[in-house]
Amino acid sequence: MFQNDDLYARAYRALMCCAPADKVAAVVQLHDDRAAGRLPLPLASACPVLPVEDAGRPARPELIPHTAVPRRKPGSPEGHAALLHAIAHIEFNAINLALDCVYRFRGLPDDYYDGWLQVAREEAHHFGLVSARLADLGFAYGDFPAHRGLWDMAVKTAADPLARMALVPRVLEARGLDATPPIVASLRRIGDEASIAVLDIILRDEIGHVALGDRWFRHFCAERGLEPEATYLALMADFDAPWPPRPLNVEARRRAGFSAAEIARLEAGRRGG
Repeated sequence: MFQNDDLYARAYRALMCCAPADKVAAVVQLHDDRAAGRLPLPLASACPVLPVEDAGRPARPELIPHTAVPRRKPGSPEGHAALLHAIAHIEFNAINLALDCVYRFRGLPDDYYDGWLQVAREEAHHFGLVSARLADLGFAYGDFPAHRGLWDMAVKTAADPLARMALVPRVLEARGLDATPPIVASLRRIGDEASIAVLDIILRDEIGHVALGDRWFRHFCAERGLEPEATYLALMADFDAPWPPRPLNVEARRRAGFSAAEIARLEAGRRGG
Protein backbone atom coordinates (compact mmCIF):
# COMPACT_ATOMS: atom_id res chain seq x y z
CA MET A 1 0.00 0.00 0.00
CA PHE A 2 2.82 2.41 0.88
CA GLN A 3 6.32 2.98 -0.41
CA ASN A 4 9.12 2.51 2.13
CA ASP A 5 10.33 6.08 1.65
CA ASP A 6 6.89 7.62 2.02
CA LEU A 7 6.67 10.19 4.83
CA TYR A 8 3.08 9.25 5.62
CA ALA A 9 3.85 5.52 5.65
CA ARG A 10 6.81 6.01 7.96
CA ALA A 11 4.74 8.18 10.30
CA TYR A 12 2.02 5.51 10.34
CA ARG A 13 4.47 2.73 11.16
CA ALA A 14 5.97 4.76 14.00
CA LEU A 15 2.49 5.59 15.24
CA MET A 16 1.54 1.92 15.35
CA CYS A 17 4.75 0.71 17.08
CA CYS A 18 3.75 -0.79 20.41
CA ALA A 19 7.05 -1.18 22.27
CA PRO A 20 8.18 2.19 23.63
CA ALA A 21 11.82 1.63 22.66
CA ASP A 22 10.81 0.73 19.10
CA LYS A 23 8.56 3.78 18.85
CA VAL A 24 11.27 6.12 20.10
CA ALA A 25 13.81 4.65 17.67
CA ALA A 26 11.36 4.95 14.77
CA VAL A 27 10.64 8.59 15.62
CA VAL A 28 14.33 9.49 15.82
CA GLN A 29 15.04 7.85 12.46
CA LEU A 30 11.98 9.42 10.85
CA HIS A 31 12.92 12.87 12.10
CA ASP A 32 16.54 12.50 11.01
CA ASP A 33 15.64 11.16 7.56
CA ARG A 34 13.23 14.02 6.96
CA ALA A 35 15.77 16.59 8.17
CA ALA A 36 18.36 15.11 5.79
CA GLY A 37 16.00 15.45 2.83
CA ARG A 38 15.42 11.73 2.38
CA LEU A 39 11.61 11.92 2.82
CA PRO A 40 9.97 14.37 0.41
CA LEU A 41 6.24 14.78 0.68
CA PRO A 42 4.28 12.43 -1.57
CA LEU A 43 1.09 13.46 -3.30
CA ALA A 44 -1.65 13.52 -0.67
CA SER A 45 -3.98 11.59 -2.96
CA ALA A 46 -1.45 8.77 -3.38
CA CYS A 47 -1.64 7.63 0.25
CA PRO A 48 -4.95 6.62 1.81
CA VAL A 49 -5.59 7.77 5.37
CA LEU A 50 -6.38 4.76 7.52
CA PRO A 51 -8.56 5.18 10.62
CA VAL A 52 -6.59 4.82 13.84
CA GLU A 53 -8.86 4.13 16.79
CA ASP A 54 -5.94 2.95 18.90
CA ALA A 55 -2.36 4.03 18.41
CA GLY A 56 0.41 1.56 19.12
CA ARG A 57 1.09 1.14 22.84
CA PRO A 58 2.38 -1.61 25.13
CA ALA A 59 0.04 -3.99 26.95
CA ARG A 60 0.78 -2.10 30.14
CA PRO A 61 -0.14 0.32 31.65
CA GLU A 62 -3.71 -0.79 32.23
CA LEU A 63 -6.03 1.93 30.92
CA ILE A 64 -8.89 2.90 33.20
CA PRO A 65 -11.36 5.84 33.24
CA HIS A 66 -9.64 9.10 34.14
CA THR A 67 -11.95 9.48 37.14
CA ALA A 68 -10.63 6.17 38.52
CA VAL A 69 -6.93 7.06 38.34
CA PRO A 70 -5.72 7.60 41.93
CA ARG A 71 -4.45 11.04 42.89
CA ARG A 72 -0.69 11.17 42.65
CA LYS A 73 1.04 12.68 45.69
CA PRO A 74 4.79 12.22 46.08
CA GLY A 75 4.74 11.80 49.87
CA SER A 76 5.45 8.06 49.63
CA PRO A 77 7.82 6.15 47.31
CA GLU A 78 4.83 4.72 45.41
CA GLY A 79 3.15 8.12 45.17
CA HIS A 80 6.37 9.70 43.98
CA ALA A 81 6.75 7.06 41.27
CA ALA A 82 3.06 7.27 40.33
CA LEU A 83 3.40 11.01 39.75
CA LEU A 84 6.37 10.52 37.43
CA HIS A 85 4.57 7.63 35.75
CA ALA A 86 1.64 9.93 34.94
CA ILE A 87 4.06 12.35 33.29
CA ALA A 88 5.71 9.52 31.34
CA HIS A 89 2.27 8.43 30.11
CA ILE A 90 1.49 11.95 28.91
CA GLU A 91 4.79 12.09 27.03
CA PHE A 92 4.25 8.67 25.43
CA ASN A 93 0.79 9.73 24.25
CA ALA A 94 2.22 13.03 23.02
CA ILE A 95 4.55 11.10 20.70
CA ASN A 96 1.50 9.44 19.15
CA LEU A 97 -0.39 12.72 18.92
CA ALA A 98 2.44 14.41 17.01
CA LEU A 99 2.85 11.44 14.68
CA ASP A 100 -0.89 11.41 13.98
CA CYS A 101 -0.74 15.11 13.08
CA VAL A 102 1.87 14.21 10.46
CA TYR A 103 0.09 11.13 9.16
CA ARG A 104 -3.53 12.23 9.17
CA PHE A 105 -3.71 15.71 7.69
CA ARG A 106 -2.63 15.98 4.06
CA GLY A 107 -1.79 18.65 1.53
CA LEU A 108 -0.32 21.11 4.02
CA PRO A 109 2.92 23.14 3.78
CA ASP A 110 6.22 21.39 4.39
CA ASP A 111 6.84 23.31 7.60
CA TYR A 112 3.65 21.88 9.10
CA TYR A 113 5.08 18.36 8.81
CA ASP A 114 8.57 19.41 9.83
CA GLY A 115 7.19 21.13 12.91
CA TRP A 116 5.20 18.13 14.13
CA LEU A 117 8.08 15.75 13.43
CA GLN A 118 10.25 17.96 15.63
CA VAL A 119 7.55 17.78 18.31
CA ALA A 120 7.48 13.97 18.06
CA ARG A 121 11.26 13.89 18.43
CA GLU A 122 11.17 16.11 21.51
CA GLU A 123 8.31 14.14 23.09
CA ALA A 124 10.32 10.95 22.58
CA HIS A 125 13.25 12.62 24.35
CA HIS A 126 10.97 13.66 27.22
CA PHE A 127 9.62 10.14 27.54
CA GLY A 128 13.15 8.82 27.81
CA LEU A 129 14.09 11.37 30.48
CA VAL A 130 11.08 10.61 32.66
CA SER A 131 11.45 6.86 32.15
CA ALA A 132 15.03 7.15 33.40
CA ARG A 133 13.84 8.92 36.52
CA LEU A 134 11.27 6.17 37.08
CA ALA A 135 14.03 3.58 36.76
CA ASP A 136 16.08 5.48 39.34
CA LEU A 137 13.15 4.98 41.74
CA GLY A 138 12.88 1.28 40.94
CA PHE A 139 9.82 1.49 38.68
CA ALA A 140 9.06 1.35 34.96
CA TYR A 141 6.47 2.68 32.54
CA GLY A 142 3.48 0.38 32.84
CA ASP A 143 3.69 -0.16 36.60
CA PHE A 144 0.68 2.07 37.36
CA PRO A 145 -2.74 2.43 35.72
CA ALA A 146 -3.37 5.35 33.37
CA HIS A 147 -6.11 6.80 31.17
CA ARG A 148 -6.44 7.57 27.46
CA GLY A 149 -7.92 11.05 27.59
CA LEU A 150 -5.31 12.61 25.29
CA TRP A 151 -5.71 9.96 22.62
CA ASP A 152 -9.52 10.03 22.88
CA MET A 153 -9.46 13.69 21.87
CA ALA A 154 -7.22 12.83 18.92
CA VAL A 155 -9.85 10.35 17.73
CA LYS A 156 -12.65 12.90 18.17
CA THR A 157 -10.78 15.51 16.11
CA ALA A 158 -9.48 13.18 13.39
CA ALA A 159 -11.69 14.72 10.71
CA ASP A 160 -10.60 18.35 11.11
CA PRO A 161 -7.11 19.79 11.58
CA LEU A 162 -8.55 23.04 12.92
CA ALA A 163 -10.33 21.19 15.74
CA ARG A 164 -7.20 19.10 16.36
CA MET A 165 -4.99 22.16 16.75
CA ALA A 166 -7.51 23.85 19.03
CA LEU A 167 -8.32 20.96 21.32
CA VAL A 168 -5.09 18.98 21.62
CA PRO A 169 -2.24 21.54 21.73
CA ARG A 170 -4.30 24.55 22.88
CA VAL A 171 -6.49 22.74 25.42
CA LEU A 172 -4.99 19.48 26.62
CA GLU A 173 -1.29 20.21 26.18
CA ALA A 174 -1.71 23.77 27.45
CA ARG A 175 -3.07 22.27 30.68
CA GLY A 176 0.38 20.77 31.13
CA LEU A 177 1.83 24.29 31.19
CA ASP A 178 -0.49 25.11 34.08
CA ALA A 179 0.17 21.85 35.93
CA THR A 180 3.96 22.08 35.89
CA PRO A 181 4.56 24.72 38.61
CA PRO A 182 2.49 22.86 41.28
CA ILE A 183 4.22 19.58 40.37
CA VAL A 184 7.62 21.25 40.66
CA ALA A 185 6.63 22.59 44.08
CA SER A 186 5.59 19.09 45.21
CA LEU A 187 8.86 17.58 44.00
CA ARG A 188 10.88 20.36 45.63
CA ARG A 189 9.27 19.56 48.98
CA ILE A 190 10.72 16.04 48.80
CA GLY A 191 14.06 17.18 47.40
CA ASP A 192 13.74 15.62 43.93
CA GLU A 193 15.86 18.15 42.07
CA ALA A 194 16.70 15.60 39.34
CA SER A 195 13.06 15.32 38.29
CA ILE A 196 12.63 19.09 38.51
CA ALA A 197 15.50 19.48 36.03
CA VAL A 198 13.64 17.13 33.66
CA LEU A 199 10.42 19.12 34.07
CA ASP A 200 12.30 22.33 33.27
CA ILE A 201 13.28 20.81 29.91
CA ILE A 202 9.75 19.57 29.27
CA LEU A 203 8.16 22.93 30.11
CA ARG A 204 10.57 24.78 27.82
CA ASP A 205 9.78 22.48 24.92
CA GLU A 206 6.05 22.25 25.61
CA ILE A 207 5.67 26.01 25.33
CA GLY A 208 6.99 25.59 21.79
CA HIS A 209 4.62 22.70 21.10
CA VAL A 210 1.57 24.66 22.22
CA ALA A 211 2.84 27.62 20.19
CA LEU A 212 3.06 25.40 17.11
CA GLY A 213 -0.53 24.31 17.64
CA ASP A 214 -1.52 27.95 18.12
CA ARG A 215 0.21 28.93 14.87
CA TRP A 216 -1.60 26.31 12.82
CA PHE A 217 -4.92 26.85 14.58
CA ARG A 218 -4.80 30.51 13.61
CA HIS A 219 -3.67 29.54 10.09
CA PHE A 220 -6.70 27.28 9.60
CA CYS A 221 -9.02 29.91 11.09
CA ALA A 222 -7.67 32.50 8.63
CA GLU A 223 -8.22 30.13 5.71
CA ARG A 224 -11.87 29.72 6.74
CA GLY A 225 -12.49 33.36 7.68
CA LEU A 226 -13.04 32.54 11.36
CA GLU A 227 -12.19 34.69 14.38
CA PRO A 228 -9.76 32.45 16.33
CA GLU A 229 -10.60 33.13 19.94
CA ALA A 230 -14.38 32.89 19.52
CA THR A 231 -13.86 29.74 17.45
CA TYR A 232 -11.70 28.26 20.21
CA LEU A 233 -14.41 28.73 22.84
CA ALA A 234 -17.04 27.35 20.48
CA LEU A 235 -14.97 24.23 19.80
CA MET A 236 -14.37 23.68 23.50
CA ALA A 237 -18.13 23.72 24.00
CA ASP A 238 -18.90 21.58 20.96
CA PHE A 239 -16.43 18.86 21.99
CA ASP A 240 -17.06 19.19 25.73
CA ALA A 241 -13.35 19.83 26.22
CA PRO A 242 -12.12 20.27 29.80
CA TRP A 243 -11.79 23.81 31.06
CA PRO A 244 -8.32 24.62 32.42
CA PRO A 245 -8.08 24.51 36.22
CA ARG A 246 -6.78 27.62 37.89
CA PRO A 247 -4.25 29.06 38.43
CA LEU A 248 -3.11 29.32 34.84
CA ASN A 249 0.57 29.58 33.99
CA VAL A 250 0.03 33.01 32.49
CA GLU A 251 3.59 33.64 31.36
CA ALA A 252 3.88 30.25 29.64
CA ARG A 253 0.52 30.66 27.92
CA ARG A 254 1.47 34.12 26.67
CA ARG A 255 4.70 32.75 25.23
CA ALA A 256 2.67 29.96 23.57
CA GLY A 257 0.39 32.43 21.77
CA PHE A 258 -2.58 33.05 24.06
CA SER A 259 -3.64 36.70 24.17
CA ALA A 260 -4.18 38.58 27.43
CA ALA A 261 -7.92 38.73 26.72
CA GLU A 262 -8.06 35.01 26.05
CA ILE A 263 -6.20 34.20 29.26
CA ALA A 264 -8.56 36.45 31.22
CA ARG A 265 -11.55 34.65 29.69
CA LEU A 266 -10.12 31.25 30.62
CA GLU A 267 -9.33 32.43 34.13
CA ALA A 268 -12.97 33.50 34.52
CA GLY A 269 -14.09 29.87 34.28
CA ARG A 270 -16.53 28.08 32.00
CA ARG A 271 -19.50 30.19 33.10
CA GLY A 272 -17.59 33.45 33.34
CA GLY A 273 -17.64 36.35 30.94
